[in-house]
Amino acid sequence: MKIIRTGSAVWSGGLKDGRGALSTQSGALKDYPYGFASRFEGVPGSNPEELLGAAHAGCFTMALSLILGEAGLAAERMETTARVALEQVDGGFAITSVQLTLRARIPGADEAQFRELADKAKANCPVSKLFNTEITLDAALEG
Repeated sequence: MKIIRTGSAVWSGGLKDGRGALSTQSGALKDYPYGFASRFEGVPGSNPEELLGAAHAGCFTMALSLILGEAGLAAERMETTARVALEQVDGGFAITSVQLTLRARIPGADEAQFRELADKAKANCPVSKLFNTEITLDAALEG
């Protein structure tokens, strides 16, 4: 089975003075603004790194849900944040790391089992497999 999803970007102008808009096939984003200032200077708007972070957090959390189910467990609540680092390296920019932070309530799970299952999800979620960078995970079982 092959599933195709699309995201698109439109850009006008130069790097620093230009403007862009991001859209997704689902309509979750429709002509959402992005540009140099929103990517590098903290100005409101989106950027590719936060979108990759949202995608990675969503993918990892869904993968963990599957793995928990296979272990006979179900999460009451899981919240994942993906912190994507963009750094200047060798005269250009590169995504150098992704830090996943997971906080979860999973009735019946013990700490060792939880960490094992979370690590399995980190290694096997499709977005994790996409990144050719260090991906760390800080997972905590709550309650």
